Amino acid sequence: MAALMIQGCGSNVGKSVLTAGLCRLFANRGLTVRPFKPQNMSNNAAVTADGGEIGRAQALQALACRVAPSVHMNPVLLKPQSDTGAQVVVRGRSVGTLRAGPYQARKGELLETVLESYRTLAAESDLVMVEGAGSPAEINLRAGDIANMGFARAAEVPVVLVGDIDRGHVIAALVGAHAVLEAGDAAMVRGFLINKFRGDPALFDDGRAEIVRRTGWRDYGMVPWLAAARSLPAEDAVVLDAARSRTTGKVRIVVPMLSRIANFDDFDALRAEPAVDFAFVPPGTALPGDADLVIIPGTKATLADLAFLRAQGWDVDIAAHVRRGGRVLGVCGGYQMLGRLLRDPAGVEGAPGEAAGLGLLDVETVLEADKVVRPAAGRLVGGGAPFEGYEIHVGRTSGPGLTRPFLIREDGGDCGAVSADGRVEGGYVHGLFDKAEARAALLGQLGAVSEAVDQAARIDAALDAVASLLERHLDILDLAALAGLRAQ
Repeated sequence: MAALMIQGCGSNVGKSVLTAGLCRLFANRGLTVRPFKPQNMSNNAAVTADGGEIGRAQALQALACRVAPSVHMNPVLLKPQSDTGAQVVVRGRSVGTLRAGPYQARKGELLETVLESYRTLAAESDLVMVEGAGSPAEINLRAGDIANMGFARAAEVPVVLVGDIDRGHVIAALVGAHAVLEAGDAAMVRGFLINKFRGDPALFDDGRAEIVRRTGWRDYGMVPWLAAARSLPAEDAVVLDAARSRTTGKVRIVVPMLSRIANFDDFDALRAEPAVDFAFVPPGTALPGDADLVIIPGTKATLADLAFLRAQGWDVDIAAHVRRGGRVLGVCGGYQMLGRLLRDPAGVEGAPGEAAGLGLLDVETVLEADKVVRPAAGRLVGGGAPFEGYEIHVGRTSGPGLTRPFLIREDGGDCGAVSADGRVEGGYVHGLFDKAEARAALLGQLGAVSEAVDQAARIDAALDAVASLLERHLDILDLAALAGLRAQ
């Protein structure tokens, strides 16, 4: 089995993007490539054709390989619902919610499931590109590990460790990882690479040599800052902390940053529009009074985030926005919040309870354990523009507002709702802005002209750009040899 595992010195060091770029690079060389991440933790999920859930990064990596995403590409997905608990998704299906402690004690039971999925992918490909999670240097999590060295050793997959120089202390991060790893784990690391370098590469030659001297690991190269990666969907909400509003757009669109915001890549296509001044509004900040559109995003804990929204005073801001004639759009959990009532009698997303919604749509929602996970396609009611996306939600929405649908679904599924004055609308479909026609229609309601580029085309071009840079800056032939490939 030809395989290579990309691990990192920490979260957000660029493992997902580097893995995607290497997937595209080897796919461009004519290889059949599959991505794999044993265990992922993210509320940014994607839907496979058979209605399973996997991490957004693995769906991106599947696109890089030019194949359809599969539940085997991310057999264990953890979706945080609170600071101490997460929904556990195994091969695309939710198997319940566990607090962090009990999950840590039981995660080793999933190793055989992980290995079976890995073998499935290996049997159908020339190369499997594996992505780790967090850092193997978090040795307090080593017992029962399935995400990093536990998997690498069980599957006998060589590891390349990534250090992020943009954070600083990259020498300490890599040398420190070598120092704390037990001998068997350290032996799996065959080399390292430096990511996110800015400036003259020669300035860090001595630093790279020092890492080699202190660890004995092979230096596989240094990757410059990848500007093209900005066009790729992010998986970790940490990127939202650095999000900045554009200042040249004709229309202003804002999204409140809920505490459990999910599938925030829904808005990547809007952020790329020259006509749009887009901003995520952080907690503690009022929604701007001059916004044209407020979008309430999806969330992994709808009742809790409805309370969070009210605690920020955003409910007051939204009510004032509507009185001024502004438009509001709710996506998934945000759609549920726009109704009159939201109930969770069985405690599906936390403690049982209910709360009044924002009352802007004449619907109400009951959260139920049966999760809806499926692709979605159809047309917008206003103008008939085609859309493609997906649904991931618990809850059933009912009420008179459904007689004024937001969408026309090909499969007859939930079509959302629109207010009587047409200025408030919502639905369960994620990815609604990705197709150029749908995005142009929605922006047209605000008086803006869209750039009319499919998000998929933008992402595909970015993957090729990343792959091209990796080709120039990494020792690709040696990495291929390390993975067990013949000369490529």
